[in-house]
Amino acid sequence: MTEKPEVLYACEPELDAAEFGRVLRESGLGAIRPVDDEARLRRMIAGAGLVVTARRNVNGTPLVGVARSVTDFSWCAYLSDLAVSSEAQGLGVGQGLIDETRRQIGPEVALMLASVPEAVGFYERIGMGRVDHAFWFRRNR
Repeated sequence: MTEKPEVLYACEPELDAAEFGRVLRESGLGAIRPVDDEARLRRMIAGAGLVVTARRNVNGTPLVGVARSVTDFSWCAYLSDLAVSSEAQGLGVGQGLIDETRRQIGPEVALMLASVPEAVGFYERIGMGRVDHAFWFRRNR
């Protein structure tokens, strides 16, 4: 039986944009994120209130997951990116990133997100409730 490598979770507000872009690509979110615009990725990281990372404790702790949230740490948090490298999917990394995000924001803060269709089942399995009345203006680019 192969033992799963330990996954280390941390807050990394200064996350490298290239690493972030790589995980977005490997997760499948690269198709709907500006992964070829490093300046925009840097702004996304800088503008987030909370960046939680997951690193496997092997070979120099490579980044395998990112949860990037916009939050006021008082009332609400919007989980704008939950990305897990394909190599680490199925190891509980997504759940771990959400658990650490919730630990960081505390029990007084609501956590919300907009899911890609392929991930809806994951969010339902971990117990997130659906919101019936949500609205948004889509970005132009």
